[in-house]
Amino acid sequence: MDKNEFRKFCLKKLKKSSLSSNKIYHDYLVNSKVEEVIKELSPKNILFFSSLKIEPNLQKLIKKYRSRIDIYLPFIEEKSFKMVKYRLPLKQDNFGVLSPSNSFFKQKDIDMIIVPVVGVDGNFKRVGFGKGMYDRFYEKLRKKPTVIFVQRQKCFTKELLCDWYDIPCDFYITP
Repeated sequence: MDKNEFRKFCLKKLKKSSLSSNKIYHDYLVNSKVEEVIKELSPKNILFFSSLKIEPNLQKLIKKYRSRIDIYLPFIEEKSFKMVKYRLPLKQDNFGVLSPSNSFFKQKDIDMIIVPVVGVDGNFKRVGFGKGMYDRFYEKLRKKPTVIFVQRQKCFTKELLCDWYDIPCDFYITP
């Protein structure tokens, strides 16, 4: 199996699970496990994401921690994205994802990044949607943060499918 075949397999699995009545419970489990890592590592700033329908919804964690931790979300620009501070109101972007308005915030080092994944290979590297946005963003970071992969439905292979530039994780969290 190659990376594209694995991606297709995982997307099919994730789309099916997003229709399940268990998705709220699965999101709760993912949120709980992410919160355990946050409590253990005490980051000062975190890059979260706004979820698509097949991704775990972490809004409860964002709301819980936004008064204590600097929270950022991706703001898509061309083939990558930049971090923007989480602030209301959130607006729907071209991908149908809620995000804050653009800002001229000068990016600083972040302690933690929570990344949605389509799949994970045997080196615990990310298989995403195939656009490479997180890979390009991650490569530009001076200081590498703790990386947490989250997924509503586990889609893992022991095979080594990813490229050298694909992001590796420190934690892989599924229900």
